Amino acid sequence: MNSDDDDVQVEAPDLAEDDPMRAFLPASFGKKAKDADVAAQINRSRRTQAVKPKNRSEDSGSRNSNEDVSDDESDTDTDDDSDDDEYPTSHEMVIKTHERAVTTVSLDPAGGRLISGSIDCTVKLHDFSSMTPTTIRAFKSVDPFETKRSTATSETHPINHVEFNPLAGGVFLCVSAHPQAKIMSRDGDVLTEFVKGDMYLRDMNHTKGHVSEVTTGAWHPTDKNICVTAGTDSTLRIWDINNRRCQKEVLVFKSKAPGTAGRSRMTAVAWGTPTQGGNNILVSTALDGTLVMWSGNGPFSRPTAEIREAHKPNTWTGGIDISSDGRMVVTRGGDDLIKLWDTRKFKEPLVSVEHPSTSDEYPMTNIKYGPNSTSIITGSSTGYLHILNPGNLRAEYTTPITAGVPVITVNWHPKINQIVTGSANGETHVLYNPEMSTRGAVDVMSRAPKRRHVDDNPEFTTDMSLGLSADAIVTPGALPSARRAGQANAGKSKDPRRPQVPQQTPFMRSQPDEKHISENIPLSRMLHEDPREALLKYADVAKKDPMFTSAWKATQPVTQYADVSDDEEEEGPDKKKIKR
Repeated sequence: MNSDDDDVQVEAPDLAEDDPMRAFLPASFGKKAKDADVAAQINRSRRTQAVKPKNRSEDSGSRNSNEDVSDDESDTDTDDDSDDDEYPTSHEMVIKTHERAVTTVSLDPAGGRLISGSIDCTVKLHDFSSMTPTTIRAFKSVDPFETKRSTATSETHPINHVEFNPLAGGVFLCVSAHPQAKIMSRDGDVLTEFVKGDMYLRDMNHTKGHVSEVTTGAWHPTDKNICVTAGTDSTLRIWDINNRRCQKEVLVFKSKAPGTAGRSRMTAVAWGTPTQGGNNILVSTALDGTLVMWSGNGPFSRPTAEIREAHKPNTWTGGIDISSDGRMVVTRGGDDLIKLWDTRKFKEPLVSVEHPSTSDEYPMTNIKYGPNSTSIITGSSTGYLHILNPGNLRAEYTTPITAGVPVITVNWHPKINQIVTGSANGETHVLYNPEMSTRGAVDVMSRAPKRRHVDDNPEFTTDMSLGLSADAIVTPGALPSARRAGQANAGKSKDPRRPQVPQQTPFMRSQPDEKHISENIPLSRMLHEDPREALLKYADVAKKDPMFTSAWKATQPVTQYADVSDDEEEEGPDKKKIKR
């Protein structure tokens, strides 16, 4: 045995430098440590397209001229672009978990969990702490109406709005195209489902809940147990999440527009409070173009202020937000206009600029204030993200997200300083800057990539690797071309080595298994027997030892049948002559 000081000699074959056998020789022994090249991973997520308006004096109405700037005229080199240092848009992480358009996104107060809703009727939950550059995907997909489904009636509704509670990140408000909004936990469990009202009552003050579709909702800025929902029944309803059987307050909007019969759909709502203290304000928009403001602390018997035709009637105003100081309100309407309002002089807009709307296809397109209300962000129908000046609504920065595909929803989280967008192609983009942003996507791109499992679907991840490794085994069912989202045979195993697992439907999950029935229900085994064979087993026993006729067994008369002639047998009983 060699001592510790002796060098271990490993014999290796003497091969030429160009010998092909060298490709099969091991390069090292033992398990290799996977050290992440953080700088390289973050550099691969750097965005190559960043468009900045040439003239800062141009407003957002000239958006088309800004977006159509040629490569020669625009500064695509983001290293020298000062706006990359001002806004967290230099890098991005793409999440491809939805099959259809992403209509709403929300981050919890800590910025560690992201939820997104889509018109594919699902809510996806993403946890930044469990994702790596090669496993960027949702850890859970939730259908809020899955428990109501059955084989006879299938109920499914697009998701209109999701929003984490800003004061208690353990729950979020889920609003779908249904009269009943839900309060769900951060893990996707339904905690509360608000009651549905009586649709046959004319006075909406007497109903206990919405009687038609709920369009959006918002949380109370200072009370974690209160939220408000806006519905197409011309009402805003304030709820206590601990009491789902009846709303706390009803705000009935009486439309004064001709031909509306006093009702109009409520399209957007925002609830804000000044950061330095003061009264809360509740602002909402209606389909008839009216902008209504209530005192957020009540009473709610009548609005504090009301502006008729704030936007063009019969156009969907889906975007509304309140500044952090509670003085400014910004709205984005379906009339291709963005307007800025002062709550102290709530009569005329301070600024109004043109901005193409996407309300025809996606009415839930929103607009949001940035951190500390220093910027306003919104999307466009051409797939661009616009960062506007909060004072004059001029475009300070414009960058493409999904060029040619509308950007529907935007959100700028103040704690992690990252912008989340949802587009019509089902993609969710997380924009960040490694020097300005913290946690979130920065942590994801700083982790060592995981080796992709054979059952992972590469269509739902952003693959930051350089391809398949040399020692990877590719099976026919694991190729990307053989995996398509939304296949009809989704219940079949995609790996040919695995046995087929039957698809679990909600109806099947509600049925008890055969073993439980046979062990706990008496005589349940007889359900699978043939009734005729089960009775014939006791024919001989009944004949030898009758149970019910044994008392008169000795005196039982002999059965005698009447003799029938051949003619009567051929004619049958129906052929006999009827006596008159």
